[in-house]
Amino acid sequence: MAMRAQRIGKANPAEDEAVYQAILRALLEGKLKAGTKLAETPLAAVFGVSRERIRKVLHRLGAERRLEMIPNRGARVPRPTLDNIRRVYEAHRVLEAGVLSQLVLRVDDLLLARLDAHLAEEHAAARRGDRATSVRLSGAFHVHLVDALGNPELSRMLGDLLSRSSVMVSVYEPAAQSICAVDEHGAIVAALRDRDLMRAIAVSREHFLHVEGRLRLDECPAPDGADLAAIFAPVKPRRRVRSGSS
Repeated sequence: MAMRAQRIGKANPAEDEAVYQAILRALLEGKLKAGTKLAETPLAAVFGVSRERIRKVLHRLGAERRLEMIPNRGARVPRPTLDNIRRVYEAHRVLEAGVLSQLVLRVDDLLLARLDAHLAEEHAAARRGDRATSVRLSGAFHVHLVDALGNPELSRMLGDLLSRSSVMVSVYEPAAQSICAVDEHGAIVAALRDRDLMRAIAVSREHFLHVEGRLRLDECPAPDGADLAAIFAPVKPRRRVRSGSS
């Protein structure tokens, strides 16, 4: 149900976050195809909030590089070129190779237990067909690796790459192939458990090449006018959301 008109203009961080999460989840589930325009007026009507609040959320997603903000044309779901994709995944491969070269020197049982628990979550999400959670957890696996080094600069660089590559995966990768990433993550953990740096780097490299190769740019034409009401109506934000929800 839409919120009352007198509430629309009032600041409400929880509801702003809920709108943000609803749009992000639609992105990660692949409901928003590459090139889709996210117009403020229909989104405001769907969520029952002001255009200003929608604009704030769209700019937040744009700052995270999950959306393209085009001057005088508004927000659109990114439609990366093949060169864009190649550059992003090359950066992923190079960054993670460096991370693994440092991580293998300090891997311990606590980190391995954390990674094993994360892999269990990934398998569970894949089994229940939860596309958005699978994409989020896939990125979070690599975050666990880089965060274990305790270097915020490296974590920031990975976060920037993941903001772009997660959208690429969501709009271009067939959903049925998501389980492959879980198995490849497991192979990286196995190499770390054996303290085998060369194998860890090789498996990581092949993993990113496989993800890049699974993207199908020709299967997601940009729609001229997506039905935003149909996309978002089932996932309108609740008045109250749990802290840290995804």
